[in-house]
Amino acid sequence: MSVPHRIVVLALPPVIGYDLVIPTLVFGTANTDDAAPRYDVTVASLDGKPVSTSSGYDIAPHSSIGAIATADTVIIPGTQTRGPRHDGVLTPDLRAAFDLIRPGTRLMSICTGAFVLAAAGLLDGRRATTHWSHAESFRSLYPHVDLDENALFVDDGDVLTSAGLAAGMDLCLHVVRHDHGSDVANHVARYCVVPPWRDGGQAQFIEKPLPEAVDESTAGARDWALAHLDLPIAVSELAAQARMSVRTFARRFRAETGHSPGAWLTAQRIRYAQRLLETTDLPVDLVAARAGLGTGASLRQHLRTVAGVSPSAYRRTFRGALGAAG
Repeated sequence: MSVPHRIVVLALPPVIGYDLVIPTLVFGTANTDDAAPRYDVTVASLDGKPVSTSSGYDIAPHSSIGAIATADTVIIPGTQTRGPRHDGVLTPDLRAAFDLIRPGTRLMSICTGAFVLAAAGLLDGRRATTHWSHAESFRSLYPHVDLDENALFVDDGDVLTSAGLAAGMDLCLHVVRHDHGSDVANHVARYCVVPPWRDGGQAQFIEKPLPEAVDESTAGARDWALAHLDLPIAVSELAAQARMSVRTFARRFRAETGHSPGAWLTAQRIRYAQRLLETTDLPVDLVAARAGLGTGASLRQHLRTVAGVSPSAYRRTFRGALGAAG
């Protein structure tokens, strides 16, 4: 059994309580089949004392700032701390804390935690996101950051940022999926009773009026598509499943998912191919066929676009992770 990946969640007062508990729940649930932890998660404050939240209660962390020096990942939850949020700078004690972070440590923020990473200069020239309602303030304080307030989360390699609240759950599940594969992430999502996947590029805020009747939703067509990914599927077929015209279906589909039917379908095919690579020994061409991506060459192109690696390298990565965890 390998040593658990050490995560330190840095609580900065007044911290957003909901954001703070997301990493402890998600990563603390991602255990092996024999209940061994894959992650060692601790909450730290700058002085080890209780931290006030924005909602009228305090949280008592288990660690002080020294824990950050041993972290493999540091996560900054949403906060209303004045320096980064209003002045665009780190306070001296926060600057000293960041100086303890080891080179190569993965950095993550949830919601307005991105203000802290930006104040530390870690987002300059990089794409990032935060809660859409704070985008204007963020841009005025940190003009050198490529802010995308429409994204649920942004994975920029060693620095990852998410939008507010529930998007923090999406980011943490994305990291679990990256570290240990879809099956582990799906298990955590089931435990948390949340969707196992929302693409980081999905819009934070979607105008989604409630359908007037169940049969006016595209959900049934999406379920049908997921059960038939090995087949060529045209938008007209999906529209027929929903008993809508193609034009009405496309409009309602985007309203409900934030994506066009074609883009959504391609994303589902890639995700299914990734799961097959993680959990089976099927040849690459057969994985591509079962996922409806045509040929192995097509799968290679798609996987390099979304993951930056070949199918064989992707498979080795997750087989290695599973072997180490066992």
